[in-house]
Amino acid sequence: MPELKFRVPALGAAVLLSLSVAACGSDYPLGPAQESAAQQGSTLSGTLTGAGASSQNAAMDAWVAGFGLLHTDAQVQYSPDGSGAGRTAFLAGAVDFAGSDAFLDDEELQESRKVCGPDGAFNVPAYISPITVAFNLPGITELNLDAETIAEIFQGDIKSWNDPAIAKHNPGVELPDLPVTPVNRSEDSGTTETFTEYLHAVVPDSWTAEPSDTWPAEFAGENAQGTTGVVSMVAGTKGAVTYADDSAVGAPLGKTNLKVGDSFVPVSAEAAATALDQAKQVEGRPAHDLALELDRATTAAGAYPLMLVSYHIYCSTYEDQSKVDLVKAFGQYVLSPEGQADAADSAKSAPLSEELSQRATESIERIGVRS
Repeated sequence: MPELKFRVPALGAAVLLSLSVAACGSDYPLGPAQESAAQQGSTLSGTLTGAGASSQNAAMDAWVAGFGLLHTDAQVQYSPDGSGAGRTAFLAGAVDFAGSDAFLDDEELQESRKVCGPDGAFNVPAYISPITVAFNLPGITELNLDAETIAEIFQGDIKSWNDPAIAKHNPGVELPDLPVTPVNRSEDSGTTETFTEYLHAVVPDSWTAEPSDTWPAEFAGENAQGTTGVVSMVAGTKGAVTYADDSAVGAPLGKTNLKVGDSFVPVSAEAAATALDQAKQVEGRPAHDLALELDRATTAAGAYPLMLVSYHIYCSTYEDQSKVDLVKAFGQYVLSPEGQADAADSAKSAPLSEELSQRATESIERIGVRS
């Protein structure tokens, strides 16, 4: 399996890049080619539709706004219905592209030929973000937890926040005698697949359920729709805990420092980038399909392996040139340094590395008109 040798740049560098371009006196905080397009006027028009991962919602808002500055007669509409719903809509031909925290599997790739033509669809990474284990414990803003304890919490084995399994990782923290209320996603979710994949990889003897975008039925708990739904439920329920894209989690919720090797690593875009260093391209795919296999059990210093790589899924061919032009323009903007900086600023995501961005851009360049 070929290993991808790339390094995601630090979040601060990407944001500084965006600021420095804007500070040069330009009316457009964009790269030269995009600034030229904005100043000269774009000939693109029409509507591009997408659906899928709610984890991308903050980034998507930034991308739609930035793309709109460049192409005033073009619109992008995105419905954050969840990764599973997005892939289903895409494979049914109901939307032009999908956002998904899980790449199309082999069966879905085969199915995509029905709507995308003989070359089917392909995946490109667009958004990289850590997943936070977030909780509502008044007065406590962070806790140290290992994968074993997290698994026991979400399986319902740990009933109270002052359980010895939690206390041993948090000396000096006054843990309340408060019931633990796990909250999971109610719909098919790539974030759920990321979370269950992590637990199954790191503590397979404890978390025996196979990774899935559907929450295991055998584990009790509350549930809610979408990233916003689970975060809102936890915010309104003392003692509740969930897993969610870090960009959506803020006060009054606390966050978990994840045990990696012998250390507890705080959630951050930089730590997610360090974990991405261990990624490998999934075998058996076309060269332009950039589905990635992550090392969830890494012990690399400073890595935060509970993180997602969220994809954009496109057809290799579309029915007419105007749609091809729209898809390619939007896809390239998302992957550009400006697009990635916008997402980092809006959603606290880790920008794609230059190498990975270039490879994804080349994949999008291959999109053509269906014959």
